[in-house]
Amino acid sequence: MRGVSEFELAGAFSGNRLEGNPGIGFRRALRHGENGMTRRLLFLPGAGADPDFWKPLGNLLPDTWEKIYFGWPGLGNQKRDPAINCLDDLVTLVEESLCYSPVDLLAQSMGGSVAVRLLLKHPEKIRRVVFTATGAGLPMADYGGADWKTEYQKKYPEASLWFVNENRDFTPEIPKISQPILIFCGDADDICPLAVGKRLVALYPNANLEIVPGGDHIFAHDRPQKIVEAIRSHLR
Repeated sequence: MRGVSEFELAGAFSGNRLEGNPGIGFRRALRHGENGMTRRLLFLPGAGADPDFWKPLGNLLPDTWEKIYFGWPGLGNQKRDPAINCLDDLVTLVEESLCYSPVDLLAQSMGGSVAVRLLLKHPEKIRRVVFTATGAGLPMADYGGADWKTEYQKKYPEASLWFVNENRDFTPEIPKISQPILIFCGDADDICPLAVGKRLVALYPNANLEIVPGGDHIFAHDRPQKIVEAIRSHLR
């Protein structure tokens, strides 16, 4: 079985083409190799917005699984798009890839907030989910999470700041989400402490929690070998 092309989606969409990736037709890219695919994975980063964040882990997963890596325009070091001004706009960006469902979602930090909105809006198009270091619909500060936004602004002085006010609590809606969900929390993560993961696994009706010893907020990028086997098993 042949390998799978990987696509980075970090630009603004214009018709069926993705600006910033010349020559790649978006819908055509998703059709490529469709008959041979066993899985289609959408990787959603946090506010750092880097489409490369998930690649160390994605590279450890089977070559026959299609992998689509998103970046968030205007956040981190990504180029701005005037059409992106809130989390719902990021949801719209990802919706373009739901043409050929079902898909699996892998979401880190703020990417979990995008994933929750997709799960509630398109439950029939999403098969399984992996959450890492994310509130996934909960305000992390309410569970002892450290304030990370000041340091973020220092690291990314040119980044858009609309997400600072995105604090919606999805607690009432979460029990409606029935997909199998694997939640990872690091026990050294001061932004998303274990209390968040424990609350999430109590709210989601079909979720399991894995604790990553020594894991900080970006263990999915820095220590993918610690979680890849559990993810591989969950997504099979």
